[in-house]
Amino acid sequence: MKKTKKRSFVVIGLGMFGGTVAPALAQMGDDVLGVDIDEGLVRKYANRLTHTAILDARDEVALREAGVGNFDVAIVAIGENLEANILASMNVKALGIKEIWVKAQSLTHHKILLRIGVTKIIHPERDMGLQVAETLHTPYVTDYINLGSDQYLVSFILQEDMLTQGLDKFVSKNDSGACLVGAMRGDKFIDFTNIIDITTETGDRLLAIGTKEQLRKLSGLL
Repeated sequence: MKKTKKRSFVVIGLGMFGGTVAPALAQMGDDVLGVDIDEGLVRKYANRLTHTAILDARDEVALREAGVGNFDVAIVAIGENLEANILASMNVKALGIKEIWVKAQSLTHHKILLRIGVTKIIHPERDMGLQVAETLHTPYVTDYINLGSDQYLVSFILQEDMLTQGLDKFVSKNDSGACLVGAMRGDKFIDFTNIIDITTETGDRLLAIGTKEQLRKLSGLL
């Protein structure tokens, strides 16, 4: 089997967001350069990342000298300083990095980043807020992932009355329009492709893909 080439990452800004992403990538075995203008933050993550650099990401020359252009992906995680965020995004693009993820602060900021041509614009607080609201609205939703184009992957905790019927019966009565991918039983995935008289157990989680409307209709069947 052909091995997938590992990608290398530069994370610019080691605050709350960047300071979570960078060590997580490094722990997965990826080559990670952490960059921040704050010497204290860089020192904090020096032993947890492959490389670190103290520099001002507004300075393209400094980024080039640090070897930033040699990395596959840039994550611009600068939060409060809008100017630094935008200039850092422009600089990593100028250095030839093709995949650029940027943390946005507002709709105006989002529009500017679109014009720059970054790959992915992240709104951590907004996205997390939406996920929390969806989970609060439907308490037995355990995971909620936005796949884009109004499609979501949701993990539902199956309710008590579902424990007495087979999954095949539930699948047959599903008219929500949502696609039932399968179920998780601990670490085991149950594929719905060839489902034959499989009963549910306590702790089983149903995996489904669809629009919010379809998934809410599906949740009414549980």
